[in-house]
Amino acid sequence: MNVIVRVSALVHPTEVEEKVSKAITNLFPVELRLRDFGTPELHGEGDLESLRLLHRMLREELILDTARHILLTGMEGNTTQFRLNKQVAFAGKLNFPGGEESLGSIYVEISAGDNDELIRIIDWLAPETIDGKPVGEIVL
Repeated sequence: MNVIVRVSALVHPTEVEEKVSKAITNLFPVELRLRDFGTPELHGEGDLESLRLLHRMLREELILDTARHILLTGMEGNTTQFRLNKQVAFAGKLNFPGGEESLGSIYVEISAGDNDELIRIIDWLAPETIDGKPVGEIVL
């Protein structure tokens, strides 16, 4: 399965780079690099393995329905994009912000080889549920 996961977050002047890094790596175990085009940004790239922690946390936090909606809404072709709250991620939890955040968010992009493969990844990450329980689990 050809999966590319890209994560990034701006490091605002009021933030500590190490804390932004921890927020990202609490959710995605990827190697981060700093780039600066005016405002510093931490970014990293991973594969399917870098989604396993997110997969587990979505179930632990009982937010599969919300996650599925956000992943499907963010789809365009063979890619889906979404944002996660940086401060909540620093605490090791998940939150999909409703709008723009003052300190910015963690931006996530998941790309697959084709649209069908992306749907399979979304079904694995956040399967359909009945009464909050997954209808079926896919093994990837």
